[in-house]
Amino acid sequence: MPQKKGFDSEKYLQEQSRHILSRAENSGGKLYLEFGGKLVFDYHAARVLPGFDPNAKIRLLQNLKDKTDIVLCVYSGDIEQKKIRADFGITYDVDTLRLIDDLRKWGLNVLAVVITRFNHQPVVQQFRNRLKRRGIQTYTHHEIPGYPTNIDIIASDKGFGSAPYIETNRPIVVVAAPGPGSGKMATCLSQLYHDYKKGFQSTYAKFETFPIWNLPLKHPVNLAYEAATADISDFNMIDSFHLEAYGEEAVNYNRDVEAFPVLKRILEHITGKDSVYQSPTDMGVNRSGFAITDDSAVRDAAVQEIIRRSFRYQCEYAMGFTKKDAVTRVKLLMEEVNVSPMDRKVVKPAFEAAEDAKNENKGRDGIYCGAAIELNDGTIIKGQNSPLMHASSSLILNAVKKLAGIPDQMHLLNSNIMDSISDLKEKILNRRNPSLDLGETLIALSVSSTVNPAAAHAVEQLGQLHDTEMHITHIPTPGDEAGLKRLGINVTSEPHFASKDLFIT
Repeated sequence: MPQKKGFDSEKYLQEQSRHILSRAENSGGKLYLEFGGKLVFDYHAARVLPGFDPNAKIRLLQNLKDKTDIVLCVYSGDIEQKKIRADFGITYDVDTLRLIDDLRKWGLNVLAVVITRFNHQPVVQQFRNRLKRRGIQTYTHHEIPGYPTNIDIIASDKGFGSAPYIETNRPIVVVAAPGPGSGKMATCLSQLYHDYKKGFQSTYAKFETFPIWNLPLKHPVNLAYEAATADISDFNMIDSFHLEAYGEEAVNYNRDVEAFPVLKRILEHITGKDSVYQSPTDMGVNRSGFAITDDSAVRDAAVQEIIRRSFRYQCEYAMGFTKKDAVTRVKLLMEEVNVSPMDRKVVKPAFEAAEDAKNENKGRDGIYCGAAIELNDGTIIKGQNSPLMHASSSLILNAVKKLAGIPDQMHLLNSNIMDSISDLKEKILNRRNPSLDLGETLIALSVSSTVNPAAAHAVEQLGQLHDTEMHITHIPTPGDEAGLKRLGINVTSEPHFASKDLFIT
């Protein structure tokens, strides 16, 4: 069924913009605003806060673009280790390039890219050269000895002062990154140090979305944030500093609470005066809790996100991308909200589809895969693999047939086109499995639409699959995964491989 709205994005934008401008006006100089979470396409927020615009932050920056410069940070270690941004399946260095392109499409320019904790790694140097040769202003920050505890070194010319100063032009400087641990805070504080050394006052603050400080600690939305960050061991806690200063409970996460005493001392050391912040919650500009319009709707959505994260971590563990701790952590969170994998509606039908495939192909060797999708009207559609196509391909064709009112027995794909693609894969490209993955199937459907009116009508329905829920009994191949991401489907899968081959293309 269509997801019930529980969040007012317009109210959120108004509240967040007003509070950012207030911080900037009271800064006495520049406001260095560390942006937490995803700057563009924040699908986690959209999933747990139904009604949240995934590009709300970009819209906010558009509204403030005459007052804002943008700086991106990327940690050199993430480049070197080829860390993957899970929701897009791309590395952090590639995501930095994508982020620059996306911002440009919204009329926003990135002033500079900072490569943090740079240690002259060859692959990082290549990335740096690539940026510079494309005309992107690039800086490198080296690791500061004793960071973050040796304040005398950190807040000195040997620490923050050793990093090159980024010349900015506007009163608000947004510092963002592809993911956590990218060095955003250190970059902000380095700028702050240089400003104060020049006799120019500035302020630091954080743009936050999660955890939502004015929701209960164990609210499913906050637990969904813990699930999303289980791979880096984040967990929520009551901000003891806020409680002591104001007698008010506020939720924050462990790294911010643990770092606050040191961060406060660094700020006081740089500015030479008492900090205006009494708690890490004070530092954050986070008005998302005030835009929730239906608590029941966001609770339900957040519980479903915890289940999705459980499937994701199990698959990432099977592929060697994460540790067992993340899998265990999210399993405990599922127990805390009293749900199981079967509380995701598309899981059971996916297994039924796999069983149907097995029964229909008795005597044929292979792995039987099933998939199921829940359309926006609540209808469940199933698909299965075959010698002709992957389970994802079958499912999407069945789904658009249903949406277009096309009978099941009517074929959408031209057999000559399918045979041609299969022959190309098998005879020219030397692929052992000629069956069509989803990316190939969508191309075949598009080509078929030029001669088949039913296929053309089916193509028109693909947009209706955006934000639908889907489950597969096996980890999707790269071609399936890319196609599903482009269609905007919220897909989960079992941690099983669809082939015995170790190298899958």
